[in-house]
Amino acid sequence: MKRLIAFLFLVTSAPWCMGASENALVDSVYINLSDNASLQRGARLFVNYCLSCHSAAYMRYRRMAKDLDISEELLKENLMFAGDKPGDLMKTTMPAGYAKDWFGVVPPDLTLIARVREPDWIYTYLRSFYLDEGSPSGWNNSLFKNVAMPHVLYGLQGNQRLISKSGEDDGKPVFRLEKPGTLTPQEYDDVIRDLTNFLVYLGEPVKLDRYLIGVFVMMFLGGLLVLSYLLKKEFWKVLH
Repeated sequence: MKRLIAFLFLVTSAPWCMGASENALVDSVYINLSDNASLQRGARLFVNYCLSCHSAAYMRYRRMAKDLDISEELLKENLMFAGDKPGDLMKTTMPAGYAKDWFGVVPPDLTLIARVREPDWIYTYLRSFYLDEGSPSGWNNSLFKNVAMPHVLYGLQGNQRLISKSGEDDGKPVFRLEKPGTLTPQEYDDVIRDLTNFLVYLGEPVKLDRYLIGVFVMMFLGGLLVLSYLLKKEFWKVLH
């Protein structure tokens, strides 16, 4: 029995230990899948800055528009390019061969990226690009060393330089903004939060529905537990 308890303790505590070490270098981000305004802004950012290289091939434009309360007119005017139709999958138009020649690797599909990587990781990654003249693209990332992806959002964030790989207090890298972008640092963080929120939605569009179903299931099981207890009492009355 003692061995069983010790085993259960190790199993349940291991994820927490792993999470503590992995989260040491990432910043926390607030995800709210019921915030349609944030999801809409994230969708616009994704289409304009990410979809040219990365696909979201498990999502259709029409499904996204329906979930995020985007009219078909706005969808066609602002979120669809290159002759796509509302029923099409969100695929990049960049040929895989060209992408491999330019970047050395085919950019991954991002539909499930928020399930492969935690939202905090994505949020931190998109804010951690810095100038690196030794890199083929001229950019590097403190969270993903020697990443092939260039900093496509530098126009918004600006150009920053890595000053220290570890801060004095929290162990996180320190950057210096050399050339401001069109957004202030706080505005850029807000924009990246919206994009991260959208990527979390892409990974599981029915997540809120699943939560709602879970509530009804727990209510049903709670009611069944009460009825089972009352039935048990009636049986014991007969036996005694």
